[in-house]
Amino acid sequence: MMNQFKILSINPGGTSTKVALYLNENPLKEETIRHSAEELSSFKGTLDQLEYRKELVLKFLEANRVQVRELAAVVGRGGTFKALESGTYGVSEKMIDDIRAGNVQADHPSNLGALIAHEIVSGTGVPAYIVDPVSVDEFIPEARISGLPEIKRVSLAHALNMKMVARKAAKQLGRRYEEINLVIVHLGSGISVGSSLKGKTIDVNNANDMGPFSPQRTGALPVTGLAKLCFSGKYNKKEMMDLLTKKGGLLAHLGTDDVEEVQKRIDGGDVNANLIYNAMVYQIAKEIGAMATTLDGKVDAIVLTGGIANSKRLTDSITRKVGFIAPVMVFPGEDELEALTRGALRVLSGEEKVKEY
Repeated sequence: MMNQFKILSINPGGTSTKVALYLNENPLKEETIRHSAEELSSFKGTLDQLEYRKELVLKFLEANRVQVRELAAVVGRGGTFKALESGTYGVSEKMIDDIRAGNVQADHPSNLGALIAHEIVSGTGVPAYIVDPVSVDEFIPEARISGLPEIKRVSLAHALNMKMVARKAAKQLGRRYEEINLVIVHLGSGISVGSSLKGKTIDVNNANDMGPFSPQRTGALPVTGLAKLCFSGKYNKKEMMDLLTKKGGLLAHLGTDDVEEVQKRIDGGDVNANLIYNAMVYQIAKEIGAMATTLDGKVDAIVLTGGIANSKRLTDSITRKVGFIAPVMVFPGEDELEALTRGALRVLSGEEKVKEY
């Protein structure tokens, strides 16, 4: 009989901190703590939010009458660290030092997950983990090459959720994750499309750089046009980066990043909303087709997941375009708290060994 492990999972995001208490794989209590733009604007940078977010997590524990020493582990979302293998990592001083020093690939709230977990368990003897960070890198050599030697393609993706739904898809197919080939699509404010070859993500678009445009991100752009815009004097570097990663896509075209709102506009006869929405679907499908070629067309299933995969209208539209490649499986939502918990459980139960950063 499996031991009973009580686990606290923490997922810091752009506008929220999601927390949950689990007993093994069973959620006991979940909460999404929302952060208004006004609250977050009072901090100079992401790392400055650490104490604010940590205190909110501690209040969650207090409200549920849980002492840290009762926990088997505290697990936080892994961030944009150096390239790492897939797996569950112990939060180490080296990891903490790298985050605090800015030795990460991008400034993102996910970098706070390890810091919050580390501070909460300090002095208690309870282990702190991260699982499948954004920087999971399993690329084949060809996938790293761009058209300029100075610019390498890097693996940054929604690895945590993508890895978990890949295992769920394998289970539904009655096979082991390490035996099958999948194209996995995380549909959120950014969109990651990856090819999984027998358990390894051999290629993926970095949602900040490439692939389809999304509710907030531009995806791939015509590069000469981008170069001209960068030197136009219209934007400074920060403004340009915000435009590409936070203010692009649906938001730039339609003034909203809410897919449901866009669909309502379409139903109301908005021709431009219909065009932009269909263009996003078109680009998602095109990227899925591209990733299928990295698997030589040998695809067991296409897996759709993420927050906007809750829209059946969207997933049906994608399925109509790519269903000829392979069966399409849909796991809506961003079950990252569950994914964190499962990663910690695999270590606590002895199924996997904890990895060193």
